[in-house]
Amino acid sequence: MKVHIGVDLGGTKILAEALSEHGDCLASYRIPTPRHDYTALLNSICQLVSQLEDELQLNAPVGIGMPGSILSSTGLVQNANSTWLNGKPFGTDISKILNREVRLANDANCFALSEASDGAAHEARSMFGVIMGTGVGGGLVVNGHLINGPRSIGGEWGHCSLPFATANEAELADPCWCGQKGCIESWISGPALVAHYNKGASHQVKSVEELVELSLLGDKAARRAFELHTDKTARALAMVVNIFDPEMIVLGGGLSDLDHFYEQLPSLMQPFLFSDESNLIDIRRPKFGATSGVRGAARLWPF
Repeated sequence: MKVHIGVDLGGTKILAEALSEHGDCLASYRIPTPRHDYTALLNSICQLVSQLEDELQLNAPVGIGMPGSILSSTGLVQNANSTWLNGKPFGTDISKILNREVRLANDANCFALSEASDGAAHEARSMFGVIMGTGVGGGLVVNGHLINGPRSIGGEWGHCSLPFATANEAELADPCWCGQKGCIESWISGPALVAHYNKGASHQVKSVEELVELSLLGDKAARRAFELHTDKTARALAMVVNIFDPEMIVLGGGLSDLDHFYEQLPSLMQPFLFSDESNLIDIRRPKFGATSGVRGAARLWPF
């Protein structure tokens, strides 16, 4: 039986999993992410890989899903919202310590690859895998293969400007951590949703979960915040469909748990699509949820 190891490097946790060729999780470990300590991060990942290999008595190919991506020209990390990783030779360093080639990809790409391989989009020839949580990212898959591009930025819709923006939205646009202003991520990520609600609210909330509770209790301002957020999300996704036209979109990240997305997004997107086709876009929940990223990382090596 073939076994691969996937590692999902997140901002707050590292998840490592041994995945069989049949898609079964054989063992997994999770630890907090060492932040702002590059050496400790490298050692933590290697420790997790060693634990899995010791438990299963094997040596396995390793794939890592990570924030940002690796520049092919320099081997250095770019575009990571864990900004202390940017400019580091992460792939080179981790390969040296593990004494083998390690494959790396953006965490959203790993999510998309997982859901396209044996997840919600396994029957689709083309799909867009969306991450909506602390940040906003995406991955493009065609016929089982990731479309990464020569600059390793394939699917990075979160750092495009909000499409079809109104004059008021353009005026209220917030700066994004990437250095631009009014990025999609700064409008529809979880923290952005909370921040935009708090700007006009007498009662401040700290999380999307609190906002959901208020909405369920009938709070009109909370419900209006979700209406505006869903409208912006629909416009942002419509832009991707106009460019890539995938058969299916799979939502991931913390905001993928919002039930109204699946009911409302397809029809809200329709007026912004450059097509006379009346069929609504197929938007689905992820099959593997929070573990889809680590499963996709393991699949960076084909079975």
